Amino acid sequence: MLQNLRDKVSGWIASVVMGLLIVPFAFVGVNQYLTGDSDNAVARVQAPPSWWASAPKFWPASMLWQHEDVSSDEFRAAFERQRQQQAQQLGDNFDARQFDTADNRRQVLDQLIDSKVLLLVAQQAGIVVGDDAVRQAIATEPAFLSDGKFDAARYATILSSQVPPLTPQQFEQKQRERLQMGVLPLGIGESGFVTPKEVDNAIRLLGETRDLSLAVLPAPAADTAPVSDDEIKAWYAVHAAEYRLPETVSVEYVDIDAAQLPAPAVADDAALRKRYDEEKGRFASAEQRAVSDIIVADPAKAADLVKQARAGADFAALAKANSLDPGSKANGGDLGWIARDGSYPKPFEDAAFALAADSVSEPVKVDNQWHVIKVREVKAGTGKSFEEVRDQLVQEDAQSARERAYTDLASKLTDETLKNPSALAPAAAAVNLPVQKAGPFARLDAPGVLANPAVLRAAFPESLVQDGTVSDPIQITPNHSIVLRVTDHVAERAEPLAQAHDAIVAAIHADRTRKAAEKTANDLLARLQKGEKLADVAASVGAKSSDVPGLPRGAPLPTREGNEAIFAVPAPAAGKPAVGRIPSPNGYLLFAVNAVHPGDLTKFTPADRQRLTLQLQQNNGQVAAEAWIAAQRKRFDIVVHEDKLQ
Repeated sequence: MLQNLRDKVSGWIASVVMGLLIVPFAFVGVNQYLTGDSDNAVARVQAPPSWWASAPKFWPASMLWQHEDVSSDEFRAAFERQRQQQAQQLGDNFDARQFDTADNRRQVLDQLIDSKVLLLVAQQAGIVVGDDAVRQAIATEPAFLSDGKFDAARYATILSSQVPPLTPQQFEQKQRERLQMGVLPLGIGESGFVTPKEVDNAIRLLGETRDLSLAVLPAPAADTAPVSDDEIKAWYAVHAAEYRLPETVSVEYVDIDAAQLPAPAVADDAALRKRYDEEKGRFASAEQRAVSDIIVADPAKAADLVKQARAGADFAALAKANSLDPGSKANGGDLGWIARDGSYPKPFEDAAFALAADSVSEPVKVDNQWHVIKVREVKAGTGKSFEEVRDQLVQEDAQSARERAYTDLASKLTDETLKNPSALAPAAAAVNLPVQKAGPFARLDAPGVLANPAVLRAAFPESLVQDGTVSDPIQITPNHSIVLRVTDHVAERAEPLAQAHDAIVAAIHADRTRKAAEKTANDLLARLQKGEKLADVAASVGAKSSDVPGLPRGAPLPTREGNEAIFAVPAPAAGKPAVGRIPSPNGYLLFAVNAVHPGDLTKFTPADRQRLTLQLQQNNGQVAAEAWIAAQRKRFDIVVHEDKLQ
């Protein structure tokens, strides 16, 4: 059962139970999630007792009602987890301000409410999760694994690293609740089924192809008729949201780039040679050996195999016939080239590196098993002289010196800005770097280094805009950062009509052109619907039609939206094609579906059919689980405190 739960968590069911079965370590606020403050509830889910479903809510009977709260701490922690997940997915394209919206906040709250609903339902249904199930879930959680095995020390470290530290009992209780609340929705989701007839219908539908004719209508003539002032004003009033000037800022900044710093002095040979001596191993390749191995459980058998191998028996054949190692057995015991780097147990490496080429070891005991080792070939380690690597050392020393200079400069600048955080010029003067200025600019037209996503995220937040303080260092690339201060800010605002005049005129012309093209397409479509042939209708406007046999469903032809339109029309009646029109970037296309060919059941292999069956079952189960959760929400009284949704 637990394996089924784990398998489903990574698939469609995650959208149903919102990852309730996933251990939330490595996320911000886990301790808040586990110890939410019920006195500061953002939402409360209330349910009558299971033994009195009609219990009234008014006092004193309301004391009988069960309830689960979503605390403000719990909500903030969940919202922060969601923010970090999206930031991880989008990288530099993530915009914190666009993420922090009322819709996103309500979505996170709804997920938490669903979890409380599921917990109450599970409790009322008498679902109990035993200690063994909890232990197994924890023991198989990836966050606690080391080399594929549960690591008790890692488990204890993760718990103790939380603020405040968590006891195993606290975590186990929440893990129990997560398992408890997932049983019913997962069970419902896994109950989805599909009949053979439904599978046949899906195959016919998904594999359907259509024979059609297409005609690309000529691009419409561009509208050039005059546009009146009244039309311009009317358009501006209706489309005001489209004519907005973006938020802009003006900034001053200091750019610290290691590549632009003065070249450091070249180190003398004495310093370079000292570094070479200290790091000589870096310029040498370790000795390697091509090794084959036979693993057996019996020392007597190992000794016999040594005897046979030394007598000239084929070592690869002996390994294939006797080795207990499935990984190397098929390759005649070949382990490839190995180095003495701890990749293998010490007794094994000691024995292998004590052998000469083309020799076989005595039996070597490692973890209650016996190894017979053959070294097929020896590759001696190599080293480079000081003269060979001198140029490399010079470059590395110069790079290190540049990095040290950059770090010292950046640290000093940061220290200076902390002394006077509302002014950048004094700090820049202290480190002898110029203050550069830019702006006003919007997010989409920031110049040069200011267009870096990290810089934009720092330049537009309200904290810097409102108080005019110097930012923290913003990394552009390694050893390249800037600090900036917003000197002026202009909020997004309506574009004045006079400024938008030309754009509005162009939009009106484009709209007239589009409408004229649409009217032409509709007129031609009406002729098709009356029975005229597509070739004749197309020819009347100087266009040609072409046949497209066997167009498959879902193909991006003529476009993805066009394909959907073609497959949305009904199958043609006898002797009468099904017709339609499709908008395109340059006008319209007309089409006539001449024949429909359902998917061929005989071309679906049993394996393909089984995969489709499972997919349909999962889809049906997902719909059923989502509907069940929605129905459970209606059973409860849910109170949301909008003023605390921050």
